[in-house]
Amino acid sequence: MSISSLILGITFTFVELNCENLFDTKKDSVKEDQEYTAESVRRWTRTRYWDKLNNVAQEIISCGEENRSWKLPDMVALCEVENDSVMHDLTRRSLLRQAGYEYVLTESPDLRGIDVALLYSPYSFRLIDSYPLRVTPLKGMRPTRDILYACGQVISGDTLHVFVVHAPSKFGGNMATRPHRMQVIRRLSQSIDSISRICPNPSVIIAGDFNDGDDSPVMDSLLTHAMLNVSSAAKGSHGAQGTYKYKGRWESIDHILISQRMAPMLRSCHIHDAPFLLEEDRQYGGVQPRRNYQGYQYHHGYSDHLPLVARFEWKPKTDSPSGSDRDESPSRLPDE
Repeated sequence: MSISSLILGITFTFVELNCENLFDTKKDSVKEDQEYTAESVRRWTRTRYWDKLNNVAQEIISCGEENRSWKLPDMVALCEVENDSVMHDLTRRSLLRQAGYEYVLTESPDLRGIDVALLYSPYSFRLIDSYPLRVTPLKGMRPTRDILYACGQVISGDTLHVFVVHAPSKFGGNMATRPHRMQVIRRLSQSIDSISRICPNPSVIIAGDFNDGDDSPVMDSLLTHAMLNVSSAAKGSHGAQGTYKYKGRWESIDHILISQRMAPMLRSCHIHDAPFLLEEDRQYGGVQPRRNYQGYQYHHGYSDHLPLVARFEWKPKTDSPSGSDRDESPSRLPDE
């Protein structure tokens, strides 16, 4: 490590992205994924699958650009990925194949078979442990995605705890489905509180698609657990006012939250709305994300969500050789 790096710190780029239905083309006998097969109305062929993989890879790569310089993101939280096969193809056979990313993901009871995953560079994050947090459904609630928990050591020597969330949608009505999203937050909060009991000042990142805005009761409840929503004021540079657009209205339903310990390390958080990820919104005006399908019409796009990019600066600890001031919290929590 160079002397200048020790003085200035090490930039750590974190990306959150709902990549919109990253399915393979095979029918899973126990999942409702028939919509994404070659025989379906979407005609989800191998060619379209590989185009989608490379589009997602291109999107992730582009998130590393900053002030005319570029560096691959260190960590990427992904929503709406189907399985290990898809993640293997993304990291080993797509445009990302030379990036060296490793990954962990869930295997949830979601009826459609979509899950969440975490890409990470082993050069900037040494994985210690990861496991899913199962969300017990309420009465009348469909089985939902597990929360992915991962922890590891970053270059500063700190333990970083990461949670990836994809909360239930508002299909069926906002008020009717809000308890379902609150159930996810309750499960998440249990683990946050467990970490805080072991380590009073932990480094925590929570990211994902919460299907609720930052001013909602669902998101407000997370803030009572000493978390900061650093994406609440995030904006794009090319017209995006949120991460998702529904009937002409921009919404920010994707979020990145951090613990108090990480606040001094935060450099910036923005919506990555590179021009190639956008298209003209002919019905409502302005621009919108260039999604993969418009209804059932193949659109050769990227995602109906835009990525969030947060940059942190780790300060390597040189004044404490014993490491006594570092976060040494264990990976396996009491409630797991």
